[in-house]
Order: sequence, then C-alpha cells, then structure tokens
Amino acid sequence: MARTVQCIKLKTEAEGLDFPPYPGELGTKIWQSISRQAWKDWMDVQTRLVNENRLNLADARARKYLREQMEQYLFEDTNVEAQGFVPPSA
Repeated sequence: MARTVQCIKLKTEAEGLDFPPYPGELGTKIWQSISRQAWKDWMDVQTRLVNENRLNLADARARKYLREQMEQYLFEDTNVEAQGFVPPSA
C-alpha cells in the first residue's frame, strides 16, 4: 500500500513520495508533507523556470533562486510561474 500524507500544497490527503526528493532538512519536510502530485506539479513549474529564464544550474545563484521559488510554491501557496510563459490553448 502506498504511503499517504496530508499534503500542504493540495490541502488533501494524497499519495506521498517514496523518499526525500531534496537533501537535508528541507527534503525531509517535503517528504513528510508534500504529495507525489504536488511534487510533480512543482517539477513542471521548475522546468519552465529553468527554460524560460535560461538558468544555468551550475551557478549557485540559479540554484538558490530555484530553492526559494520551490519553498514559496510548496509551502507558502504562492503562484510561481516563469515570466512570459503562456500555457498552450486547448
């Protein structure tokens, strides 16, 4: 049976992650309180942030920026999105 968590982002009980997806204390916090779906949604947003802002992940400032955006998106219920991103129309 899959592990469930009370997801802070989705505000519902949902399937949890298999392991902490990020190192350290923050990774443990994500593992304990973020669902698999919320993490997948974050990964999609992160991909757009990297691509639209042309971030170089070898740059410590870019990694710091992504971490800040991740914390805002997952824990502060902030709408984080890449500048200029237009979702495809149906």
